[in-house]
Amino acid sequence: MAGNSQRRGRRLTSKASAPKGTGGKNKDSLAGRGRTLPADERPWHKGYSGTEKLPQRTAWKQDKERRAAAEEGRAPKIGQPGSKDTTWGRGGGRGVPVGRGAGGGGRGGKPTGRSGPRVAPGRKSNPSKDSPELLVGRNPVLEALRANVPATALYTAQGIDMDDRINEIIRTAADRGIANLEISRAELDRMTGGVLHQGVGLQVPPFAYQPFEDMVAAALEQQAPLLVALDGVTDPRNLGAVIRSAAAFGAQGVFVPERRAAGITATAWRTSAGAAARVPVAQVTNLTRSLKACRDAGFMVVGLDADGDTDLYDLEAAVGPLVVVVGSEGRGLSRLVGETCDLTVSIPMISEVESLNASVAAAVTLAEVARRRSAEL
Repeated sequence: MAGNSQRRGRRLTSKASAPKGTGGKNKDSLAGRGRTLPADERPWHKGYSGTEKLPQRTAWKQDKERRAAAEEGRAPKIGQPGSKDTTWGRGGGRGVPVGRGAGGGGRGGKPTGRSGPRVAPGRKSNPSKDSPELLVGRNPVLEALRANVPATALYTAQGIDMDDRINEIIRTAADRGIANLEISRAELDRMTGGVLHQGVGLQVPPFAYQPFEDMVAAALEQQAPLLVALDGVTDPRNLGAVIRSAAAFGAQGVFVPERRAAGITATAWRTSAGAAARVPVAQVTNLTRSLKACRDAGFMVVGLDADGDTDLYDLEAAVGPLVVVVGSEGRGLSRLVGETCDLTVSIPMISEVESLNASVAAAVTLAEVARRRSAEL
């Protein structure tokens, strides 16, 4: 009709359609949110199989699914809580196979599972280089405080849910004179680089390494010199466990390479149960050169290898100055380190188990060395 073009509120532009390739509503809001966690890592999903505390609603969902499955005569479609580590990165640590009975070697297995920390969607996974080193998670922080791991500050998120662990963490930190800094959850996310921190983080100071030459000289002053070297062990939990075994069986020091190997982090401190404060630890630029220096100083260098030419129980050199070399979690001793060793030793095993963890193999070897030395007294 005439005059319709003059109506109020008329459209002056063509009706816009959805842009091509948008992928659906609100796709732009998802940009940069990171990977989506699988169902077995989501605490709110009935398929959750993680090691963190099971939320009450998730437990209710799983129980509901069990009842429904029982009525329909089928298997329940739920997760297995506690069967999947969702609190820390997994690499060559707990349960990662190494060379059969030798802490590394030819038949060593490969690390299982994904590596790296669990990262929540929407958070960056790369922490700032100038961020303090933080041990995060309620259980790890509580265990570290109980083990008297050196700490300079405790960070707690504002509005954190208080439970028995948090109460003990705050009380223990106060007893030790550690400052408790309450910060926003967003700031704690930034400091931890996106690792799920459960609202708490413990800042630890840099570790003071012992000079290698001083450690060797101090060991030679002892009646039974004993050192432990780690060849490419990358999991700080393994490093901490080896340091703990070294302290238990009388070793005077542990030395590790500076590159491509674990150093003394908060996790290593906690795993060592405080032994890192009693056993000197040195970092060396070149492990092969350092082992040769030990040989020149009068040490016998013994490497743990699945195909070692000497049985551990036949190790006559255990009573003299000794360096025990433990291989990495996956590949065992490197070629140059293996060639530098005076001899290689294997741990006899009765069953068909293919491997021992690197730190376990080190503990078995150090225990046998200590037994032989006590028999000589």
